[in-house]
Amino acid sequence: MTEPAALYETVRDEVGTVLVGHDELVEHLTVALLSRGHVLLEGVPGVAKTTLAQSFARASGLAYTRVQMTPDLLPADITGTSVYRSQTGEFQLQKGPIFANVVVADEINRATPKTQSALLEAMEEGHVTIEGETLALPDPFVVIATQNPIEMEGTFELPEAQRDRFLLKLTVDIPDRDEERRVLDRFDDAPQLDAESVEQVVDTEALTAARDAVSEVHVADSVREYVLDLVAATRDHPDVEHGGSLRASLGLLKVAKARAAIHGREYVVPDDVKSLARAVLIHRLVLTADAELSDVSPASVIEGVLADVTPPGGDSEAELAAATEMADVEESATDGGSVE
Repeated sequence: MTEPAALYETVRDEVGTVLVGHDELVEHLTVALLSRGHVLLEGVPGVAKTTLAQSFARASGLAYTRVQMTPDLLPADITGTSVYRSQTGEFQLQKGPIFANVVVADEINRATPKTQSALLEAMEEGHVTIEGETLALPDPFVVIATQNPIEMEGTFELPEAQRDRFLLKLTVDIPDRDEERRVLDRFDDAPQLDAESVEQVVDTEALTAARDAVSEVHVADSVREYVLDLVAATRDHPDVEHGGSLRASLGLLKVAKARAAIHGREYVVPDDVKSLARAVLIHRLVLTADAELSDVSPASVIEGVLADVTPPGGDSEAELAAATEMADVEESATDGGSVE
């Protein structure tokens, strides 16, 4: 298992030539890319959310577009429309910015619900319909939406159905003092440094190989049960009106496999699930009215769930690795191969 690990390390190092202290975010973006999922980035203005997305896209060799979401933006401004050409007397399809590998929807909560809904079909189905014609989107296709949590005026909260379509919600924090000092030093020496300085370090062949490797990662039954227990605990929590969906369970399993792969393992360990549970679940929880009045947060609910649900204790890494080898042997035998 080398392709996903090498891909992540290469992209991380290249993005790190511009950005400081974003290794974990780059890891999670890589996990989302290898899991065919979309990402919601939340952070106050000026923490490099858009620069992070653009740098990641450039390093990964992916076509990138950015849409500034505003209240007057129309769905056709995202998907595209037919334009009349007077020279030919015919209508010509003009594709919108959605036709890219990485689409950054900047300040997504500033767009109206009607425009936000234009992303739903694209995010879930991988295609869009323009005037009755269904068009496939590029593969890979990732939406990275940014959101400002402190400005509420002129914003429209994302509906639950759309939040559920984001595989991960990541928080971009203000850097600590040491990291901020490194940023000052770096940009004092190279004031023109920006996302355009990031070079492509990954090609389509490497990305395809990494995705194939992720699909082969083994998940033991005990780890699958752990995924189910965590999601079920959010549904049964007294402060939660609606817990994690089936899509949340599937998403948690997929990202755990991707994380295992980029850490060089062919099997998932409970820490893979635990480390990504917050990012997968936090935006999917709908709290009760009493919980909101009591200042209970989705993050605190998830922390409580992670503390209460006991991970598989009998499966050491050696046992999980052995289970993976046994699964490979059984698969080989099923496919007609011989085992000596």
